[in-house]
Amino acid sequence: MSSEPVEVFRGPELAEGDPTPGMQRQVAFSTDALWAGLVHTEPGASSGWHHHGDHETSLYVVRGAMRLEFGPGGDDAVEAGPGDFLRVPPHTVHRESNPTGERSTAVIGRAGQGPPTINVDGPDPA
Repeated sequence: MSSEPVEVFRGPELAEGDPTPGMQRQVAFSTDALWAGLVHTEPGASSGWHHHGDHETSLYVVRGAMRLEFGPGGDDAVEAGPGDFLRVPPHTVHRESNPTGERSTAVIGRAGQGPPTINVDGPDPA
């Protein structure tokens, strides 16, 4: 049995997260195996290309919409709205965009080790 206490991380106290152009991340907490926080994307904005190394990533869209482009040449895409979950496998190069007129917000959970975000120039060529 663990004797570690349960912790609460209050929304107004979240720290600024690792930067990727076009999005704002906020970190609730980060351990050796788990990262949790929020991501905000302004209307019409797109992030830079990036991946999450060895981390498996789950996103839950709270507000607005998220479009993720990925795959060879960035030619594949999925869209998710409020109440939808997205799963991004480890090392998947992608970028997020917000196709709506309102700021989007998603809750992020990442399981893995190493740096949580690695910015890259773009996806593999098609």
